[in-house]
Amino acid sequence: MQFVMKNFCRSFLLSLVMACTSYAAFAGPATYTENEFLDQFSGKSKKIVTAKLGNPVKKELSVKPSGASGMLGKMAAEDKSKSKPVKVEMWYYKNIVKYDPKRTYKETEITFVNDRVMNIAFFNNR
Repeated sequence: MQFVMKNFCRSFLLSLVMACTSYAAFAGPATYTENEFLDQFSGKSKKIVTAKLGNPVKKELSVKPSGASGMLGKMAAEDKSKSKPVKVEMWYYKNIVKYDPKRTYKETEITFVNDRVMNIAFFNNR
């Protein structure tokens, strides 16, 4: 009887441990309030954002429309020779920012300019 009881206890404990670790793995990323999110990520680097949030669901690079330089005229051509290239990239995360205790925004957009967070937007209508 003791042997059966020991095996049952071991099996039960093992099952409990596995259930707890499985729950933690599937619980998903942390959620933030709007202010917490802005405080945590405004001005931060891509490396910090990735470390805290993981990889985004989607990434997009900003592209200058064709012919935009011609529309800006001569002044833009002069300024272009003096300026450094700017890389603009948008990352999208889903359901990580709460707008009330029970609901989250469907999508959060983080805009990076030269690998630093410059803009954060929350959407429900995309």
